[in-house]
Amino acid sequence: MPSHSEPALSAPTPSAPILSAAPLTAPLRVTVWGEGRHEQRDANVAELYPDGMHGAVADGVSTHLGAGVTVRTATLDDPEHGLTEAVLAETDVLTWWGHMAHGEVADEVVERVHRHVLSGMGLIVLHSGHFSKIFVRLMGTTCTLRWRNERDRELVWTVNPTHPIADGVPHPIVIDEQEMYGEFFDIPAPDELVFVSSFTGGEVFRSGCTFRRGHGKIFYFSPGDQDYPVYHHPDVRRVIANAVTWAAPSRERALPDIARSAAGWFADPEPAA
Repeated sequence: MPSHSEPALSAPTPSAPILSAAPLTAPLRVTVWGEGRHEQRDANVAELYPDGMHGAVADGVSTHLGAGVTVRTATLDDPEHGLTEAVLAETDVLTWWGHMAHGEVADEVVERVHRHVLSGMGLIVLHSGHFSKIFVRLMGTTCTLRWRNERDRELVWTVNPTHPIADGVPHPIVIDEQEMYGEFFDIPAPDELVFVSSFTGGEVFRSGCTFRRGHGKIFYFSPGDQDYPVYHHPDVRRVIANAVTWAAPSRERALPDIARSAAGWFADPEPAA
């Protein structure tokens, strides 16, 4: 269920200098971030996810992408939440799941992640991560929605079957028990809508949405409440792995730049050295 404390919308900060991360490499470097609190507090969650929810997500990515990825995990209780400048500079795609402790994520870490996304790092936001500070900041809206945690069946319908994130995904994905998320979901109109979910109670929800911010690609995917074994579901794991591949940067990381150009600059290129 969504956290009931809504994060404040952050004012824009002055432009940071262009940052230079390591050049693009193979395999793809993935950091799976999880809050890690429910597994410590709730016995049922610990039983469903003995290696943590982040561990299940990481295992799904590794299982599907194999030697094509290196995967590390990080949690809220790690120093700097495990998201130091060095870690982010070595991360091509970051996945994010949080719920009960959005407010404990340090603003300086949010700023750091935000800068890396604008510079080209991919970001996959999962389930209640819709209320995370980083997602709210990137969307610029409240990211509020309708919810009910009463073991609804969720059907995840593919509405963009040619999208790479939908590759190999059945239509629909059937999740026998899951928290209901419903409209209205206060997000900007997605760049691409890949999945729409329907629930036992009749609600519908835009459950798979892509966005671009700066040079970075973002995918929001809603299935994955802590009370259900959703991150062990093979089709959900496939979607997340596909999303990681889709969100990978295709250029060396750098913030979008501002530059004054004299008239005709494009017609008179500088001579090669």
